[in-house]
Amino acid sequence: MRVDSSLGLCFIGFGNVGQGLARILVRKERELAERWGFAFRTVAVVTRTRGAAVSRDGEGLSLADLLARVERGEPVGNERISPVEAALLPQTDIVLDVTPTNLINGEPGLSLTRAALGSGRSVVSSNKGPVSLALAELKELARARGAHYRFEGSVMSGTPSLNLALESLAGCDVREVQGIVNGTTNYILTRMEEGFEYADALREAQEKGYAEADPAGDVDGWDAAVKAQILAAAVLGFPLPLDAVERTGIAAISRADVEAAAKRGKRIKLLAKAARTPDGVAASVAPAEIPLSHPLASVGGATNALTFTTDTLRDVTIIGPGAGREETGQALLSDMLAIAAAERNSVRFSVKAG
Repeated sequence: MRVDSSLGLCFIGFGNVGQGLARILVRKERELAERWGFAFRTVAVVTRTRGAAVSRDGEGLSLADLLARVERGEPVGNERISPVEAALLPQTDIVLDVTPTNLINGEPGLSLTRAALGSGRSVVSSNKGPVSLALAELKELARARGAHYRFEGSVMSGTPSLNLALESLAGCDVREVQGIVNGTTNYILTRMEEGFEYADALREAQEKGYAEADPAGDVDGWDAAVKAQILAAAVLGFPLPLDAVERTGIAAISRADVEAAAKRGKRIKLLAKAARTPDGVAASVAPAEIPLSHPLASVGGATNALTFTTDTLRDVTIIGPGAGREETGQALLSDMLAIAAAERNSVRFSVKAG
């Protein structure tokens, strides 16, 4: 990464998450520079269906203008450039991979991330595919080329989970992490506790945009399973294939089950879990009854939460939003600020050592 007064950003994808980050950057540009020492230029924005724009004069693209174009239904630009070509532009320092998650082969994010890291560019991403399929490889590639690969937004959107475990809990032995990492299923279970049947709660979740027309990825536990896999690898340091995560969804849960749990002083939650075992680490996703006294029991609606069980602090629980444009954009921003700080510290150390 170049050492200068600003960092060149390359957006690959400019959908909900990319636009959410752009809105934060536009609104907080001065504050980011003054408070955090973070100055940036937008080098390129490449999309799958809205065209591409590239800053040819070195001044950077106007994110406010690009957002206005999107709101008017216009393309972001008419440049002919591929995502990898944009990522490898000389002025690019940080590649923002906000392409859709693909758990089959990780594309297009995986090839993009490999190319960017391999050229020494850092990558910040909310894309779960590359993390699920190739985390160890990508971390080693980043290390070897002096780059950074960060993906806070892949688990709980902007609510810090990975960075909390790896940075704020540094020095702790995290023995287990479990929690609610899928807002759709938590919303459905909350509504069932309020008297809805499963089908009615699911229909309402779809109407509110929490669930897709095909809700299988949420209600069958796939989204939570890949997040449990990421937690096992990133937090506990034990990579697992996705098919090693034991998975049970909520489709078989009835209102009667929810009411029976309530009579026992418990609530049913879909829990993702990764824990150390004598044989390594095990990960799972399944509905579980938890006592009302547990912090996770009070988490309702589309909210997410994780409890980290540690040696020195015992249980630490964090609760917050698990989805949203600016919420996920905040995760990308926090990762960019961490990269910028690491680069400044590296420069200061090099100067001092020299």
